[in-house]
Amino acid sequence: MLRDEVAKAFKIIQDGGIILYPTDTIWGIGCDATNTEAVQKIYRLKQRDEAKSMIILLDNDNKLQSYVAEVPDVAYDLIEFAENPLTLVMPGAKNISPALINKDGSIAIRIVKNDFCEQLIQRLRKPLVSTSANISGKASPQYFSQVDQEIIDGVDYVVDIDQHSMEIKNPSTIMRLEPGGKFEFIRR
Repeated sequence: MLRDEVAKAFKIIQDGGIILYPTDTIWGIGCDATNTEAVQKIYRLKQRDEAKSMIILLDNDNKLQSYVAEVPDVAYDLIEFAENPLTLVMPGAKNISPALINKDGSIAIRIVKNDFCEQLIQRLRKPLVSTSANISGKASPQYFSQVDQEIIDGVDYVVDIDQHSMEIKNPSTIMRLEPGGKFEFIRR
C-alpha cells in the first residue's frame, strides 16, 4: 500500500502535478520544489500571496547543502535533537524554484520524519513542497476530514494513507537560523 501510494504520487509530481498528502505534521499540499509551474498551481489553489513563501521537505539533513549556500553547524544539532517537527529558515536558498525563495533569499526547510514523505522524496531525488492544506486565511486542518472540498478537488492526486487517522498533529516549530548560528523562534 505505502509503496503503491508513493509510486502514484511520484508519477503525478514527475508530470508537474500537485498532491494532497499526510506529513509528520498536518496534511499538506505538495509538488516538486524545483518546478515553478507546479509551485504556482499551489499558490493559486490556496489563493495565497506569492510573497508568503512555503516550506520544502527533505528526507535527510545531509542534503541541506544542496539547497542552502551556507548551513550553520548548529542546524544539524537542532535537527538531531528536536523532539517535535522543526522547520529551519535559512538564507542563501539555491537549486529550487524562485517562487519558493523568500524576498530576503531565505528558504524554510524541514527534515521530515514520515515514511511516506521520506520514500517519496528519495524517489523524486528533489525536495518536496509542503504547505498546509487550506485556503489562505482559513484554519489549517488537523486531520483529513477537515480538508476543504475545494482543496481536494483542486489537487491532481489525494494520497490514500492516514485519511481516517484522528491523531491531532500540530504545525512544526519554525526557527530562523543565520550563518553564524544566531537564531530566533518564529513559531513555537
